[in-house]
Amino acid sequence: MVKKIFRCAIYTRKSTEEGLEQDFNSLDAQREACEAYIKSQQHEGWVLIEKQYNDGGYSGGNLQRPALQDLFNDIKNNKIDIIVVYKVDRLTRSLLDFAKIVELFDTHNSSFVSVTQNFNTTTSMGRLTLNILLSFAQFEREVTGERIRDKIAASKKKGMWMGGRVPIGYKRIDKKLIIHEENAKIVQLIFDKYLSLKSVPKLKEYLQEHNIKTQTNLNFAKGQLYHILQNQIYIGKIVHKNNIYDGEHKAIITSELFSAVQKLLEHNKINIDREYSSFNSLLAGKLFDDNNNRMTPSHSKTRKKKYRYYISQAISKLEQDKAGSVSKLPAKEIEEYVCNAIIQYFRDIKTIQKLISELNILKQHKIIETLKTIDFKRADYIKLIVDKVIISKDWIEIYLSEKNIKKVLYNLIDNVENINELNANNNLILLKNEIKFSTGTSKGCNKLIIGNQKNVSINECLVKAIIKSYYWNNLLLNGTVKNTKEIQNLESLKDNSYIKQILNLRFLSPKIITDILNGTQPKDLTVSKLFTIKTLIWSEQEKLIY
Repeated sequence: MVKKIFRCAIYTRKSTEEGLEQDFNSLDAQREACEAYIKSQQHEGWVLIEKQYNDGGYSGGNLQRPALQDLFNDIKNNKIDIIVVYKVDRLTRSLLDFAKIVELFDTHNSSFVSVTQNFNTTTSMGRLTLNILLSFAQFEREVTGERIRDKIAASKKKGMWMGGRVPIGYKRIDKKLIIHEENAKIVQLIFDKYLSLKSVPKLKEYLQEHNIKTQTNLNFAKGQLYHILQNQIYIGKIVHKNNIYDGEHKAIITSELFSAVQKLLEHNKINIDREYSSFNSLLAGKLFDDNNNRMTPSHSKTRKKKYRYYISQAISKLEQDKAGSVSKLPAKEIEEYVCNAIIQYFRDIKTIQKLISELNILKQHKIIETLKTIDFKRADYIKLIVDKVIISKDWIEIYLSEKNIKKVLYNLIDNVENINELNANNNLILLKNEIKFSTGTSKGCNKLIIGNQKNVSINECLVKAIIKSYYWNNLLLNGTVKNTKEIQNLESLKDNSYIKQILNLRFLSPKIITDILNGTQPKDLTVSKLFTIKTLIWSEQEKLIY
């Protein structure tokens, strides 16, 4: 019987370059200890590869290290089975980065060993220890987040400004907003001129003509002006979610002027769903059939109702033989489909991070957090981001402008007038999905009935099971209860077999837990099915569920 060979790589790291010039330095000492450990496991088929991965003079606070990146590439190319380190902190000192590394190892069926900490993920006990460690790290992050959110809510309730970018018209002194007299005049002018000009684009032109600029000496963008005109900070208020509180700071604008501006903004607001107006048709000029015929907005009406739809220009020109496989379709459904596809795109954090990788970590984090509050169904966002949409009876292709996506993302943190300054390529990003249409509908208009996007469906039973698992595990960990019997008494349950099954859910893979909480889990997933999972290996759990 041929024994399986496990290819082992040793990774070493030292934070400073001090002492690296010596014949036998810290990296050599780490490597020697790891080599000895691998040698002790030769009977298990462990074999050391020749290539070395040494990072001398690199901090463990991030993953941007040449040897570590080289190691990751070799793991992805299936050249390594086991990674051996002297201590876990040689890989990273960040729990978040540690979770990413473990996910990479798990994806490519690699294990890692810390020779001085008896940490070995090639064994079931090692994987259990790893799952527990990552679970508690995640739990601690969630608890910390809840504390921060509670503190922010309590502070805002008292009218305190909780930091961030200082609104134009104010300056920050001792963490409080104080009126900046010169800039406050600009804010007052913006509100007054909007009422007289009755248009944000005209207001923007006025400010440019009179050389009135932002605090960073740039021209005001339309989005920035909309934000200023709707910001209740200027009437002395602090907003938290749907609640409005009296702020500690002084107002720049009167409540009467602010109310008049809001009424005008509402009157001028573009309504995406406003019926049968080609100007408000979200995909006007961007939608094509699969024979490259532009699909133009149109409408029809009955006595009680009016309908919007898109129709191929080949049909309008009475050239039916040149029309694509879809010649007419309802406007609202295709527009909602495109909007949802874009929302899904911006929810993919890894994809967004690649687009903004040239920014520093703090700006990346700010963009990611801000994205959670952005409504990407706004007409101005959709029309800017979408370059072209091509539709057939079997599929839909949505082409997004990388340049304009970056423009939207960067404007979340800075006022960017010239996107070319961002070194953004004018590449197109393709989102392609399979679709189906109903047939034989009235007025010859196909009805879009299904796509391959995930439907969100929150299963309350699954969510409650996950929450209970976290809660009961926490009771055991902090000593509130000593065993499952005490949980049984606390919850007034008949037996504790159910408790043990619930406790085990704490060790589900992060993907399964995230999908359950987001409502994107498989439709047939039940709590009973979760109870049948016995393995602690995340990849194997996911194979059973998906």
